[in-house]
Amino acid sequence: MHLRPPHPLRPLRHAVRSVMTAAAALALGVAGLATPAAASPATAAPASLLDIPPRGANDWSCKPDSAHPEPVVLVNGTFKLMAENWATLSPKLKRAGYCVFAFNYGNMATDPVPRSAAELKDFVEAVRGATGAAKVDLVGHSQGGMMPRYYVKFLGGADKVDDLIGIVPSNHGTANPLAKPLGVTVCPACADQITGSDLLTKLNEGTETPAGPDYTVVTTRYDEVVIPYTSALLSGPKEYVTNVVLQDRCPLDLFMHDQSTKDPVVAQWVLNALDREGPADADFRPRCLG
Repeated sequence: MHLRPPHPLRPLRHAVRSVMTAAAALALGVAGLATPAAASPATAAPASLLDIPPRGANDWSCKPDSAHPEPVVLVNGTFKLMAENWATLSPKLKRAGYCVFAFNYGNMATDPVPRSAAELKDFVEAVRGATGAAKVDLVGHSQGGMMPRYYVKFLGGADKVDDLIGIVPSNHGTANPLAKPLGVTVCPACADQITGSDLLTKLNEGTETPAGPDYTVVTTRYDEVVIPYTSALLSGPKEYVTNVVLQDRCPLDLFMHDQSTKDPVVAQWVLNALDREGPADADFRPRCLG
């Protein structure tokens, strides 16, 4: 999600602008056009300016090599478009040698989570078909870190995903007071991400981390959207679950929720998880800012 708490006027203006952006995109009918059917051909052109992928992403002729056998699928957060959400991380992953793919889904990720998870399933199948890879790695921001767990747990994704890396994911929802009014107006996904929602109760019942993928969570103590920040963390065996709080290694890292995908320290954790067997190394020491 990308909603700031109601602290004077600035956060409220931010939330209103987000809703207006989503409404404008819906009116144009282009927010959800990056579907696998439209995007998978190597020669396909973007359906609109909003559908342009970030640099480094959606080269449908890319073939994974032995050093990077799984293509990486980037999954947006609520009210986000792929070009902005992954402007920094996508080219960095491409330079590191990965085949990178991104897509817009669910009317700027405002649709109900199960519906968006079904779109993710279709996109993963398109990527697997184009690259010949048996599995993909998923890197998601906010809702994009939580929603793939629905795909893994309920839509057959457990044997299609090697790594699931969530950046400030809404795994246990948020107590942000703006989520409820948005959820009953323009953003069903916001309602799904309220702490204690039916969706999250179902998702977290039993095991939170079904066997199959390795799970890495990267969060920040300064998260003003997923409240409290600890709701991002997942339970599971340390053999395939690693929870990272940025400030445990880099106390001066002040990145918050919205721009966390652009944090160089976050990128180091993502690459650490992608480059090794298992989740991110809990003992990894990133290079801190400054």
